[in-house]
Order: sequence, then C-alpha cells, then structure tokens
Amino acid sequence: MVKLGFSIGDLQFKNPVLTASGTFGYGSEFDDFMDVSLLGGIIVKGTTLEPREGNLYPRMAETPSGILNAVGLQNKGIDYFEKQIYPRISTYNTNVIVNINGSYIDDYVALAERINRLEKIPAIELNISCPNVKMGGMAFGTSLNSAREVTRAVRNVYSKKLIVKLSPNVTNIVEFALAVEEEGADSVSLINTLLGMSVDVRNMKPALSTITGGLSGPAIKPVAVRMVWQVAKAVRIPVIGIGGILNTDDALEFLLAGASAIQVGTASFIDPQASIKLLEGIEKFLTARGFSDIKEIVGYINK
Repeated sequence: MVKLGFSIGDLQFKNPVLTASGTFGYGSEFDDFMDVSLLGGIIVKGTTLEPREGNLYPRMAETPSGILNAVGLQNKGIDYFEKQIYPRISTYNTNVIVNINGSYIDDYVALAERINRLEKIPAIELNISCPNVKMGGMAFGTSLNSAREVTRAVRNVYSKKLIVKLSPNVTNIVEFALAVEEEGADSVSLINTLLGMSVDVRNMKPALSTITGGLSGPAIKPVAVRMVWQVAKAVRIPVIGIGGILNTDDALEFLLAGASAIQVGTASFIDPQASIKLLEGIEKFLTARGFSDIKEIVGYINK
C-alpha cells in the first residue's frame, strides 16, 4: 500500500485530494455520487459573517478551457452555517475546512472566532481575494500590507490550522506567501482565480453583470503550476495547489512542482466523481512507479 497522507503541522490528512471552495457546496450535495469521507478533506463554500445574495445575473460565463465567475460569495451567513450546515457535515470522516471571507478585517476576525469554537472544524482557509472596503475595493491579497494585517489579525484569535488562499493577481506571489507565513499561516493554497473578462458579441455587452470576474479551469493551470513551483521553493509550510486540475496528470504536475496536496475545482462541475477518480489515479501512478510514499514525489523536479 502506498502512503498517501500529508500533514499541516499536527493536523493529519489521509490523502492529498481536497475540494476547492465554491465548487463542492457543503459536501452533502455530492453524497449521491461518492463517499465524501474518502477524500483528504473538503473545503466548503465561502462563508461570510452576514448573509449575502451575491451579484446580479449573469454571473457565470463559459470561456475556451475555463469558466468566468462573479457569483459574489452568495451564502446564508455564519449563523445559518452553524445551525443548519455544521451538524450535517461534522459527521464526515475527513477534515472539513471552512473558507472565510470579509470586507473588513473585523469581519474575518469575528468569523474566525466563531469557527474556532466549532470542534469538528480543524482549519480555516482565509480567502484574501476579497475587496477591502477600507482600501477602496483593492483586494486584501493584492496589497502586501493588507495581506499581512488580515493574516496577523486572524492568527491572533484563531488557534487551529490557518490556510491562506493567495491571489495570483499580483506581481510577485512569493512575497505574499513569505509574508503570510511570517504572520502565522500554517499553509498556503494557490492559486485563486485570475481576473478576466468576456464580451457577449451578439448582444454587444459584457458577458458578466460585474464586467470582470474570476477565471478558473484548465486555461489557468500553467500559471498555477508556475506559481506553486515558485512558492514551494521559498516557504517552509505546506503548499496546496489549485488551478485547472481535470485529470491525474494535472494533479501530478502540481505535486511534482512542490505541492503537498491539491484542490479539485471546476472538474467537479463536469464530473461529480472527479476528485475520487483523481485520488485513484494518483495512487495507481505511485504504485506503478514503485514509490511507497507520496512525499517522495512532492517537489521531485527540484531534487
């Protein structure tokens, strides 16, 4: 048997396949298709302090090899999550991680304090790609000072594992990874969506109500692999790779480049069993090549 586990500090994961926030709901939506507990972990859809309706429609647009989205973090808020969602998903035999979002640092802090009290949630993923209202709408994750400040503030109130999800819409992502590591992040996940735009030619107007949106899917994979490779060489904490992973080879690219784990996103829209198939494919590859532990291939191209 190949050892597939990895860890973030003392938090153990049974394997390196996680689901990306916003693409897997709360996990229970996939119960009819797979045993969610077989995954290394699930990262539930973005949660905010107050309910959010999200952006106006249209807020998704298909592009060549990808999807543009501007959903706008639609969710029913932390109160609903605690009362209605948490009791249902806390029974999974895997790590359930909550992606948290805010417009102000105080939002993130309040959310982290609430989730810190939930026994069955061992980690949060800090989404710093949200607009910082006090900074005029600039995303926390595109300002080095803001990224530091929000990470530090959450670290001060959150005692469990802290994963910071990095924005690719920056000049030097390594600087941001090192900054959040210095402020107490236990892991970094990357990349979040790339800023993009699509025009509806027939109607001669933007395809999204917000004009611009986040691009995900296979089109962003080469950028994501490059950034994971750069960051993994620079930080001491585990790196989780995200971006256009549709098949086993895609996942292996991230692992070989230095990721300790991966998140499956857009692929779950195409095939709800994609994450399980990827897990099976990774195990088959390792067995066929004679590896006994997945750690042997993490960052292999740099060895």
